Amino acid sequence: MISSRQKVCKRIFDVMLSLLLILILCPLILIVLFIAAIDTRSSGLFLQKRVGLNAELFTILKVKTMREPHKTISNIGAFLRQTKLDELPQLFNILIGQMSFVGPRPDVVGFADLLEGEDRLILTVRPGLTSPAAIKYSNEETLLAKQENPDQYNRDVIWRDKVIMNLDYIRNWTFWEDIRCLLKTLKLIK
Repeated sequence: MISSRQKVCKRIFDVMLSLLLILILCPLILIVLFIAAIDTRSSGLFLQKRVGLNAELFTILKVKTMREPHKTISNIGAFLRQTKLDELPQLFNILIGQMSFVGPRPDVVGFADLLEGEDRLILTVRPGLTSPAAIKYSNEETLLAKQENPDQYNRDVIWRDKVIMNLDYIRNWTFWEDIRCLLKTLKLIK
């Protein structure tokens, strides 16, 4: 379990690294948002309510990759997702304390509500930009596309496995495991 002292160390790391990355990547973030705004004919920013620490809702920030009204992913949007550039605005979610670099990915309302008993331990930590489960399922969209019933497969297989992996992450947390997870995530970016 992550102790109170460990949570403070984790938070200090999150603030320092997110601030540094925002300062370095701010021009890139603005360029990506500008390109997404033109591509999607919108503000370029995708906002969605997610379940965070202590089951409180927060607004996750992402670069918009889908065109309205048909909800189709554009070619530029596909590139942004593949390279994870669409996730860059979440550095601000981390900086203000809604997220962490590593932790269970924040669920949409509906999935987090299904957590019961010991599984609710997941809601006692800040959700993360990445996690061991996110790494394992980095090809989730492709995997779901191959299923006869993607929603059921996601709910019964993937989500259940993510819960188990997230609980294991929380129970066995170390700072060095977070660093390893971040490095593994960087290796996945194409």
